Amino acid sequence: MTATHPTLCIGILTMNEERRIEQCIQSARFADQIVVIDSGSKDQTVAIAQRLGAQVHAHADWQGFAVQRNRLLQHCTSDYIFFLDADEVITPELQVEIQVAVQSGQQATWEVLWNQVAYGKALTLMKSTGGVQRMFPSANLERFEGVVHEKAIVRNPATPVIKFKGRLLHYSRETVYGSLQKLAQYAQLGALKRAEKGKRGGVLRGFASALVNFLQLYVFRRGFLCGAEGFLFCFFIALECFFRYAMLHYDRDQLQASVKR
Repeated sequence: MTATHPTLCIGILTMNEERRIEQCIQSARFADQIVVIDSGSKDQTVAIAQRLGAQVHAHADWQGFAVQRNRLLQHCTSDYIFFLDADEVITPELQVEIQVAVQSGQQATWEVLWNQVAYGKALTLMKSTGGVQRMFPSANLERFEGVVHEKAIVRNPATPVIKFKGRLLHYSRETVYGSLQKLAQYAQLGALKRAEKGKRGGVLRGFASALVNFLQLYVFRRGFLCGAEGFLFCFFIALECFFRYAMLHYDRDQLQASVKR
């Protein structure tokens, strides 16, 4: 009788990711199951993912990242699940760690760090931000909550958290135009999240948030060592912080209408 081994599902959320989805899925081919939840792509994202053997499910009624991740969970039939964004690539070093963790059968939550790649340059001299929880035993992951920067809710709060040493490559900002589009999307989502909590916005609040975040990234996390690309990366994140609070003040009626829906 052949003993079964623990299985791994890698889940990916997509929306018009034809530029990056092939490299993303290729880096995940070691998994037993690859599930893609598409949010209504108008390009070749779905066709590319299907060609590469991923299970693709379309859910175009966008209700936030947490809802899409919860939908993905419904299609996972593996013992472990690793969440991978479409603009990320699993490095060979991280792949080995993931496989070892799955085969161990350990009950834990695993965090992973990023190496940012922005405007064609790897920002390797920049200190990574804190780890993001990405891998869970499927049976222990209950759901996700939150429109953006969603939080995982696990069934056993005492589950230990382990940090992988290997990192994800994160191609978050390839062009200035794409960064402007992402700026609008994430500033709105961030404002909506704060509107739900009853927080107030304004230009001064936005400027203070932008300044603090820029100094943290550019100075304390060594973005200045990464040249012009490092400056652009930090500057766009600071702009997102500013417009998040500007929207919270000037677009409050629209945000409150979204909250009520």
